[in-house]
This record gives sequence, C-alpha cells and structure tokens, in this order.
Amino acid sequence: MVLITRIADKAGLLGSIVSAMGCASCFPALAGLGAAIGLGFLAQWEGLFITTLIPLFAVLALLANVLGWFSHRQWHRMALGVIGPLLVLAAAMLMRFYGVPTARLLYVGLGFMLGVSVWDFVSPAVRHCGPDGCEEPGRRG
Repeated sequence: MVLITRIADKAGLLGSIVSAMGCASCFPALAGLGAAIGLGFLAQWEGLFITTLIPLFAVLALLANVLGWFSHRQWHRMALGVIGPLLVLAAAMLMRFYGVPTARLLYVGLGFMLGVSVWDFVSPAVRHCGPDGCEEPGRRG
C-alpha cells in the first residue's frame, strides 16, 4: 500500500504539471516552460486538460495522500499533502465553472504538491502508531 500511494502521489503531481503546461491561455508561465521543453503540441487539447485531466490528477494525488495516512498515521504529513491537490482542484473548478483566472491558485497548489513530493522522497513516512494505538512517550513495552 505504501508503494502504491507514493507512486500515485508522484503521478498526480506529474500529471497536473504536464496538463497545466498544455494550457497556454490559462497558465502562461507553465505553458511557456512546457513549450520550451517540447510540449507545445499539447495546446490543441487545452480544453480537455482544464475540464478533465487537471481535476483527475488532482483527485488522484488527493486520494493517494489520504490513503497514505492509513499507512503512516501522521496527520500533519497528510494535511500538508492534501492542501496542494485541493488548491489545484479548486483552481480547475473555478476556471471551468466560473471562468475566473486562477493561475496563482494553481501555481501555489502545484508548489505544495511538489514540496510534499520532494519531502516524501527525501524523508519517507514511518508509522508512529500501531493498530492498537500510539505508544506513550518515554514508555516502551
């Protein structure tokens, strides 16, 4: 389960970033970066990215972080991991339904997702609590 959630978290991040790189009119900074590395051909599917792929990858990353909590039982790690996908999902939904320019919100969400993914890669989560509860500090059984 740990490996699946780690892979799903990274896939959600990568998918959200690549999808945003294909949306030149919505996210010009990421689209410029995407065009510079050869992803300019993605502009023809911009509508699909905004309406489907960005929310789909954000939900994937959100579920991976929530399910990861069952493995490591660290609420602060899960809370920080959920902030990014929620911001990306909010940005995509605001743009889709209300036409509100939400590039800053998306960039902050992607930044959170990237930061948490790097943190998870550098310092993987270790379970602190067992199924029967947490060990009290200073007491070993």
